[in-house]
Amino acid sequence: MDTSNHSMATLFLQLGLANQPQDIADFLAKHKLAGHIALADAPFWNQAQASFIRESLKQDADWSEIIDELNTQLR
Repeated sequence: MDTSNHSMATLFLQLGLANQPQDIADFLAKHKLAGHIALADAPFWNQAQASFIRESLKQDADWSEIIDELNTQLR
């Protein structure tokens, strides 16, 4: 079991995205979600990214807290 303390940068790395502070800021500025769309159903994820988000939340994995933060920042 992964017990690492995850950050937004490590989440972006896990998702295969550029993870420097400016890259994250650019991603958040470019991508917004309407309130009725689940994070894992966002059209900008590929299948692997969506599955990772969905499974992490379903299992209440160590990643869940930072995924919730990403979800909030995308609203």
